[in-house]
Amino acid sequence: MEALDEILVKLSERTEFGIILEAEGMLPAADGTWLYFDIIPGEYEIRNDAPDYTRRLCVVGSKMDTDKLEKLLKL
Repeated sequence: MEALDEILVKLSERTEFGIILEAEGMLPAADGTWLYFDIIPGEYEIRNDAPDYTRRLCVVGSKMDTDKLEKLLKL
């Protein structure tokens, strides 16, 4: 969860990846649980829940640097 927290801080507070207007996703954690997250500019939330899919990620914004986003999110 700490690694995801660091990623979300970067996406919600910096513009080097583009202007992120909104993002949400669901990713597996190392301990076998699933982490859901939501981002709006300057703010984010992480919560645990059961998966409804195996993996999901959506990022909405403008002037996004997709190469940097892919490296950051390890897609």
